[in-house]
Amino acid sequence: MRDEQFDVPVTIESEGSGLTVTGTVQAASLLADGWPDEERGPKCRSALKAMMDAMEQRRAVGTARRAFTAAAREANLFVREGRQ
Repeated sequence: MRDEQFDVPVTIESEGSGLTVTGTVQAASLLADGWPDEERGPKCRSALKAMMDAMEQRRAVGTARRAFTAAAREANLFVREGRQ
């Protein structure tokens, strides 16, 4: 498995704290271990699978990044894309 870097970083914010996610390993770790339990909906599960697929080069990194962004929005996290 390879850590694939996002072409556009994704910053998520909740309750005044933010985190910029730049690649598949960081995103997968956050989805698996740092995601609020009550917010683990279908898009969270899809995003985690997308990260694994991208790390195994079975899916495009951009597709995985978009899945991560969708999961963050599903979890009602503020999402900002791009370099700030």
